[in-house]
Amino acid sequence: MSSTHLRGQAAVITGGGKNLGALIAKTLAKQGVNIVIHYNSAGSKSETEATLKTVESYGVKAAVFQANLTTEASVEKLFSDARLLLGCPSSILPSIRFDDMFLVNSKCAFFFIKHAANNLNEGGTIISLVTSLLGAFAPGYSTYQGSKAPVEWFTKSAAKELQPKNIRVNCVAPGPMDIPFFYGQETEDAVAFHKSQSLTGRLTDIKDIAPLVEFLCKDKWITGQIIFCKSIYGITIKLCH
Repeated sequence: MSSTHLRGQAAVITGGGKNLGALIAKTLAKQGVNIVIHYNSAGSKSETEATLKTVESYGVKAAVFQANLTTEASVEKLFSDARLLLGCPSSILPSIRFDDMFLVNSKCAFFFIKHAANNLNEGGTIISLVTSLLGAFAPGYSTYQGSKAPVEWFTKSAAKELQPKNIRVNCVAPGPMDIPFFYGQETEDAVAFHKSQSLTGRLTDIKDIAPLVEFLCKDKWITGQIIFCKSIYGITIKLCH
């Protein structure tokens, strides 16, 4: 069911061509949000084009941009192109070796938040996807956890700095997701381990995450938070001031 809360708004979704990013794009499009779908690898082109077709079927404006967002200039160009097509976006979602991991997960996130802040209308929102591993003791993931951890602090600082413009900045931290990418990176034993750590005995379904992103786009109060979406790795406690 669609509502009027988001109709006519615009969103730039990085990694929006497939998996969770694609589901978020479709979920927001159903609410009347115009969508810019970013993808990186040429191997994702066909899936991204299929996502674009679905998004457009909801009667919204949509476009696809391919870019490697590992430089500030490429992030800036993404927003410049998005503005030309859709106007000023009001929602941003920001959907491997050590250096590469930190380049993609930390540096790109920093520049994305920076340029989102410079392009958003008053009352917009920035949502970064991180990982529930930030609240876990999981062997073999120190580099991945470490590369995602700075995004929480980028988010908290940006939330405070952008409060005068009523721009809300939050992180969503899903558990390991039941998508082809995860199985391609993990051994069978590792997959079994992650499932065993879940109260439900399964990995995260991307359909569990998209409604939360939609809620944060509509909400006008929550900001500066990391929201763990999981039934895995035990209890996570965050003290927020």
